[in-house]
Amino acid sequence: MTFNGYDTGGFYDEMFLPDGTPRPEARLLVDRINGLPEGEVLRRHQAAERALLNTGITFAVYGDDQGAERIFPFDIVPRIIPGAAWDPIERGLRQRVEALNRFVDDVYNDRNILRDGVVPADLVESSAGYRPECVGLRPPRGIWCHITGTDLVRDRDGTIYVLEDNLRCPSGVSYVLENRGVMTETFPVVFEGLGVRPVADYPSRLLSMLEYVAPAAMKRPVVAVLTPGMFNSAYFEHSFLAQQMGIQLVEGRDLVVADDRLQMRTTSGFEQVDVLYRRIDDNFLDPTCFRSDSMLGVPGLMDLYRRGRVALVNAPGTGVADDKVVYAYVPKMIRYYLDQDPILPNVPTFLCWHDKDRRHVLDHLAELVVKPANESGGYGMLIGPASTAAERRRFAGLIEAEPRNYIAQPTLALSRVPTRVEDRFEGRHVDLRPYILYGGEIYVLPGGLTRVALEKGSLVVNSSQGGGSKDTWVLSC
Repeated sequence: MTFNGYDTGGFYDEMFLPDGTPRPEARLLVDRINGLPEGEVLRRHQAAERALLNTGITFAVYGDDQGAERIFPFDIVPRIIPGAAWDPIERGLRQRVEALNRFVDDVYNDRNILRDGVVPADLVESSAGYRPECVGLRPPRGIWCHITGTDLVRDRDGTIYVLEDNLRCPSGVSYVLENRGVMTETFPVVFEGLGVRPVADYPSRLLSMLEYVAPAAMKRPVVAVLTPGMFNSAYFEHSFLAQQMGIQLVEGRDLVVADDRLQMRTTSGFEQVDVLYRRIDDNFLDPTCFRSDSMLGVPGLMDLYRRGRVALVNAPGTGVADDKVVYAYVPKMIRYYLDQDPILPNVPTFLCWHDKDRRHVLDHLAELVVKPANESGGYGMLIGPASTAAERRRFAGLIEAEPRNYIAQPTLALSRVPTRVEDRFEGRHVDLRPYILYGGEIYVLPGGLTRVALEKGSLVVNSSQGGGSKDTWVLSC
């Protein structure tokens, strides 16, 4: 299996130039793969899949009739990003996260950006992620969005766009770490020769950030990961990160508020918890504050948090900046808070709650991608060029009934990366989710999770919709 005859299909290809020659940063890998004996690529791919299977790296799909966990599909051809191309991405992500953090803090406290009319107050307050219970909160160190997963896409002309921000409980970093472990064994010579930046220190950096935001100065704060339990789609990641950091993985039933502290039940009695890396939604954190029927959270937790007795990561209320309508205002946030132009542009976005935008969207549904404001995982979308007339009529009705809940964007020609399809390589569309940690400084993990749409022609990369993943190699130079 070689790349001979590989067709870029007129898209921006991350590995090959339009004339079919390898990009300079990919030449070593292309030559290595082309020089392998017949059947060797397939053998290495199968070995990589076995390694991931043995690790137990899985995810669950809600509503799956089979009810079984799935192995996250993995492709052996990595995405390669030269250092010079990565630097502006890294700077743009730091800029964006700083502005978003200031926005969330402002929304729940001084409200300057709302008073000045830069972002409409009613838009924020009608967001499904807005939490009135968080008004007046001051999280430790002033940090709300400690961990962010920002989705990036590249269009046909090579421009990198921000597709969306994920500030509540962004998932997927465990696949980044496991994919890297597999790939260093699959192509060790190429990996060393290209000088790929490491990602293995992410768990230690994550732990350092968690300890940094502990509510009081202490020599060694106790940190725990809060999971909804083994039936959650990302449970593998919860347990994996807890194990990698050497901290406890807990469920709500393992925690209690006692002696004015958050306490964790252990085999030797109660132990104080100072920082809780929560992987459950705001609504389920504390039944005395949010959903009273929640069995996943801890009664009294939010009162402790308000009084600075425990740190919660990410802070409750950050979901207001996950809203895809609020997303459209991030460039204005950057200018407002930082007095800078955005380094990374948003995808052009039509807001259906604006009359003019809505009319345009309804007239051009066959050309646009329509998204609900607060869905994730690729659910609830209309991809206009692939839709039927009946689907467009249904979405027109949804938009008319609830315009605040929908945005629309042009259908981008997402970049592609060669992907193994049986006994050949074909281009498949990809996006990229880098992970950003906000502690003593803002750290961007080099690369992140490249998600690939395994179905030919598909633009939906989410694992729940049949997508897979690739390792992402950011080069030192």
